[in-house]
Amino acid sequence: MGNGQLAAALRLRCTPAASWLRVENCARANVFLLGDSIFDNAAYVRSQPAVIEHLGRALPPGWGATLLAVDGDSAIDVRDQLRRLDHSATHLFVSAGGNDAINASGVLGERVLTVAEAVGLLARAQARFRQDYQGLLGALLAVGKPVTVCTIYDAIPGLGEAERAALALFNDVIVRSAVEALVPVIDLRIICDQADDFSDISPIEPSGHGGAKIAQVIADVVAQHDFSLRRGGTNIFTGSAGSA
Repeated sequence: MGNGQLAAALRLRCTPAASWLRVENCARANVFLLGDSIFDNAAYVRSQPAVIEHLGRALPPGWGATLLAVDGDSAIDVRDQLRRLDHSATHLFVSAGGNDAINASGVLGERVLTVAEAVGLLARAQARFRQDYQGLLGALLAVGKPVTVCTIYDAIPGLGEAERAALALFNDVIVRSAVEALVPVIDLRIICDQADDFSDISPIEPSGHGGAKIAQVIADVVAQHDFSLRRGGTNIFTGSAGSA
């Protein structure tokens, strides 16, 4: 999806004066989580609460949280999750891209003769992800409900320098797409920055502790962000570090 298609989806989504985009005008907010195992992490937290459980506790009484995210889904798969949306949804949060990065990680083992050739391989992987991610974001915006996206965290224990550098290319796609669409960003790179934020079962998944941090920022975005404002750029939420 190009910039023009993304802009068309954005125009379909809402008008700047849409008062229902302010959470105080919602009789009962119902937050839908779409994406991958960043949200669908119950299998990796042992006896601790999963992200969806933490979110249910972090939201005000009477507000709901619904999990549509599926462990293992890539950006192109998440579009299928939209089929399970219902009319009760008031806010959509998506965390996608980590599995796309895993699926593309084979390029890091390719043999090349020059640095330029290596960068070219990474650029092609980034381009494929950009197409899939912008297609997903366009589909989310077309629903007509407030959308917030998440970056891919990169403080995973044991993650190598090459993997972290490659993730930056995927995060660039996410942030640029969000800026073009004027949707908020939850920067998981800042929020999940400690070893205990990651599961001891699978270190690429959030632990109970990390999930609690993620859920709290989601609740803060729903409660504090005015989605009706269409000026001033994209807000980036970073948890205790505040938002910029």
